[in-house]
Amino acid sequence: MGRFLALFNGAADEAGKAALSEQQQTEFLHAWASWAQANERALVDPGAPLFAKKLVTAQGVEDFTDGMTGYTIVEADSHDEAVRIFSGHPHLGLFTGNSIAVLECPPPPG
Repeated sequence: MGRFLALFNGAADEAGKAALSEQQQTEFLHAWASWAQANERALVDPGAPLFAKKLVTAQGVEDFTDGMTGYTIVEADSHDEAVRIFSGHPHLGLFTGNSIAVLECPPPPG
């Protein structure tokens, strides 16, 4: 079993997010809960939204913004299987251009 990190990328701007009706938000949350239930055996960490962001470099720390909106961690037999787990995720249909990056997280060496 491998471990995989999914990073959710949102394509909507603030106006697009604000335009979601309460019903659309509720429907999305129900769809996400159904997805999570259908994939509960694979879920290591169901994840959370990503809000305040800091970039740390040798030169210091600064705030930054990007399209990453959340994360989830799953276990799967292969990278392709992990990708299949996310291929029907409701995040992909919420806004045109939304995407999910699925990264393999191998165990540390040694």
